[in-house]
Amino acid sequence: MGVTRQKHAKKIMGFYKHNFQFREPFQVLLDGTFCQAALRNKIQIREQLPGYLGGAAQLCTTRCVIKELESLGKALYGAKLIAQRFQVQNCSHHKNPVSGSTCLLSMIEDGNPHHFFIATQDQDLSKKVKRKPGIPLLFIIQNTMVLDKPSPKSLAFVQKLQTNQLVPEYQKESIVELKEKEGLVKQEGEKRRKRKRAGGPNPLSCLKKKKKKTQEGQEPSAEKKKRRKRKRNRVKAGAMQSVQKNEGE
Repeated sequence: MGVTRQKHAKKIMGFYKHNFQFREPFQVLLDGTFCQAALRNKIQIREQLPGYLGGAAQLCTTRCVIKELESLGKALYGAKLIAQRFQVQNCSHHKNPVSGSTCLLSMIEDGNPHHFFIATQDQDLSKKVKRKPGIPLLFIIQNTMVLDKPSPKSLAFVQKLQTNQLVPEYQKESIVELKEKEGLVKQEGEKRRKRKRAGGPNPLSCLKKKKKKTQEGQEPSAEKKKRRKRKRNRVKAGAMQSVQKNEGE
């Protein structure tokens, strides 16, 4: 196994572990095309895949995949034998089997809660898998297994998570359950009370009071009234003296 290829796989696995909570043992769903390619290229899936992914791997398939291989006859007999060695996951097509690709797509619905890898050589299936975020894709090139780089959908999903714009469905349920357990869920219609923040003094009250300026030679109105009153009294007194003087003459 090349060092560069191993580093590439380690980097991609780190992405899925950190952003989509993938943990060992890694569950890998294989279809008939992948088993046939492994047989043709003499790849020992059970022995080689755990080392490539960097951890224990649980290889799985579905009844629909095995039924499909059986229906294709002798040409895929060897692929059928390989698929039958793996754990068979329960699907929802017990009575009416569907194609292998349709079955695998149904296994990764609702956000891929079981954290499945998809291993396939089917180009059409690969395109549909890439439209769903958080699903690692494995395929075979010549005699080498390859873990595909994260799809644009996965990268965009992670970017939204990092900006707190989106929470996975399986995490939403866990968050709600934890809030209910801790009594943090508020009743509908309950309003939050806003706490008044302790503010500083009113900036307007801190302004210095302006002193009233009096123009030069101008006196307050009260003083003016007193002066006018004294002046009127003097005028009256002078008038009375003039009257008395005239009467004496």
